Amino acid sequence: MTARKLQLVLSGGLVVGAALLIVNPSASDAASGLIDEKNRRLAPDFPLNDSHGIEGRLSDYKRKVILLNFWATWCGPCKLEIPWFVEFENKYKNSGFAVLGVSMDDDGWKSVRPYMEQKRMNYRVILGDNSTASKYGGIAALPETLLIDREGRIAARHVGLTGKNNYEQGIVELLKMKE
Repeated sequence: MTARKLQLVLSGGLVVGAALLIVNPSASDAASGLIDEKNRRLAPDFPLNDSHGIEGRLSDYKRKVILLNFWATWCGPCKLEIPWFVEFENKYKNSGFAVLGVSMDDDGWKSVRPYMEQKRMNYRVILGDNSTASKYGGIAALPETLLIDREGRIAARHVGLTGKNNYEQGIVELLKMKE
């Protein structure tokens, strides 16, 4: 296990305990955590070379609301979120929404492709690295998920496991905004 992976596992583990309170389905919906529009910064652009060999860029998704998720196959909290993201992709893809997964696995497609099939991931996945992560100020823990508005600006940043309702509330609010 690399030092970076160990750091992410340990910091992610600390977040899980506190986050379990957030995930509790009996708890009321928390605020979406959206950043005020005037304080949002442009999401850094980067290439998207996915599991099918299709090339593109994050900027190709302008005019869509994006859930950008940094994750790894070995990340426990990531395993909990993936089914939610599959559901969001199904539910909102025709409303101008897309999920993009950025795998931070060291061994690349060798472990990611089979994992994607096993989890029936229906959204675009790319391989990330330190360069990709550094564009976003580095990744403190996995999972780390950003909601990006239709203007390509970061509207929310969730570090560690976040409740499904928090994500969905943010998605719905962003989708209501004019194109």
